[in-house]
Amino acid sequence: MEESMKREFDNLQAKDKTLQYEAYNHILEATTQEVDWAYDVWEELLEGLTAKDNHQRSRCAQFLSHLAISDPKKRILNDFEALWDVTKDPKFVTARHSLQAIWRVGLAGVEQRKLVISYLVDRFLNCEDERNHTLIRADILQGLKHLYDEVKDEEIRKQAMNLIESLDDPKYIKKYRLIWK
Repeated sequence: MEESMKREFDNLQAKDKTLQYEAYNHILEATTQEVDWAYDVWEELLEGLTAKDNHQRSRCAQFLSHLAISDPKKRILNDFEALWDVTKDPKFVTARHSLQAIWRVGLAGVEQRKLVISYLVDRFLNCEDERNHTLIRADILQGLKHLYDEVKDEEIRKQAMNLIESLDDPKYIKKYRLIWK
């Protein structure tokens, strides 16, 4: 791993919140493309999914979601459950940031895409008893939209439309359709 990227990961622990935030953004930007250092940080990120600090859990979940495209060994398939658990974090903001990023796992390949879609669909259909379930559903549909925009798989669009049409509330049907406009 390049020194500059090591420094970014070190800066995530800095006392200066601005430095932390800049490092976070630089890492997210770097991981929108394939990188050759994913396994240099993989275990640390995996451990961070259960850290006491909710900010660390959130960052680790987002980084692992981004790094799935840099995972030729397909480790994400075995580690997905741990990543998914953060989407149900007790801190809603942590859960939400994780859920908003997890669609990126689907960019890593067909197997990963099927896995993430199956979890998102199941969560959409079964989250009604969760706090803020309408936001969760919106985030799921937005994630599916992002994935569709990247891979242009018509089945993703059909699945999203089926999810929307499965609802009874016209207000949310209309709102969720706007995500896919």
